[in-house]
Amino acid sequence: MTTVTALKPSAAHKPLPAPNSDFYQITGTLSTDEQAILKKVREFMEAKVAPIINKYWVEDAFPFEVLPALKELNIGGLGVDGYGYKRASDKLHGMLIMEMTKVDASFATFFGVHIGLAMGTIAVLGSEEQKQKWLPPMARLEKIGCFGLTEPLVGSGTGGGLTTTAKREGDTWILNGQKKWIGNAPWCDVSIIWARDVDDNQVKGFIVENKATPGFSVEKIQNKMALKVVQNGLITMTDCRVPEANRLQHANSFRDTAHVLRLTRSGVGWMATGLQMGAYEAALKYTQQRLQFGKPIASFQMVQDLIARMLGNVTACQSTMLRLAEIEESGKLLDQHASLAKAFTTARMRETVAWAREVCGANGIVVDNNVGRFFSDAEALYSYEGTFQMQNLIVAKAATGFSAFV
Repeated sequence: MTTVTALKPSAAHKPLPAPNSDFYQITGTLSTDEQAILKKVREFMEAKVAPIINKYWVEDAFPFEVLPALKELNIGGLGVDGYGYKRASDKLHGMLIMEMTKVDASFATFFGVHIGLAMGTIAVLGSEEQKQKWLPPMARLEKIGCFGLTEPLVGSGTGGGLTTTAKREGDTWILNGQKKWIGNAPWCDVSIIWARDVDDNQVKGFIVENKATPGFSVEKIQNKMALKVVQNGLITMTDCRVPEANRLQHANSFRDTAHVLRLTRSGVGWMATGLQMGAYEAALKYTQQRLQFGKPIASFQMVQDLIARMLGNVTACQSTMLRLAEIEESGKLLDQHASLAKAFTTARMRETVAWAREVCGANGIVVDNNVGRFFSDAEALYSYEGTFQMQNLIVAKAATGFSAFV
């Protein structure tokens, strides 16, 4: 454990302000009931996840021990409208993800993949029968899901053609291909798999029951440098037989896939914001305690400059995401809105975590101080759900009227 020379309190010293990354008090825009839900999640993350997360991050393992307490929060159905649950506002949903990421981006990714990508796909593109069958147990976290879109050789180009194929034979579909970097895949129960129908060349979606589907296998991706707690997998499908009843009835082209991604891309913006909040607060606490030349380094001008820059980035991203949530609530969210938020927040995130690491000096690369974990995890958020460059092309197409896509 890295030791930090702490500032000794004295009668002459006033108590130092506690690190506060909600400088513009955006959580105060939630209703009283929503704030109570957010408070429950904050307390869960601080009490159950924060004390153990560095150990699991180093070991590249998932903390299954906290899942019973997570289930007790009863927040798995906040993205569902009906089926025994009431959908949360986009603002609350985003702030919950932000609050989780403030402690650990991997844990937030696990949760976001499950309720946003897996459950969200079924909620938006599934038939009524599929929603009734899958959404309640997934909301109770009895069944955990993943989202299989990215392939070993197809990342940003998924819209241009998937190599995973689907061939219909009567009331059965035969799936063949691979999916890579799929969060939750090594241990989850249900996979949303996207494949190209060989007959009409359109993208179709399927609900695959992992353990009950012969020819479906998952290999855990090893030796990651980011998001080490969330378990990513390489899925291989060899003549997997999926019943027509498990084909997503309203997923008939990549346009439908893109609709789901538009809704979840805003979640990455909230994650990028929350990650900055965690890095900022950890770095600020460190500078308040770390003594150099007999004084806490938080009193030095150049350190204060970086603290202010970090807080500016955090606040700008919070304000961006707050407005994006309002647009989403109004039903006017477009691809370019989500893309600008994702690109902006992840770019600012990279700056913030670098400055946080910088003010911590050599101690900034030690996992025990948390900043190093945030620094590494930021790289994954910067790339997934569409790269920075892809998001900018979407935004610029809307702004200029010209498409630069090949």
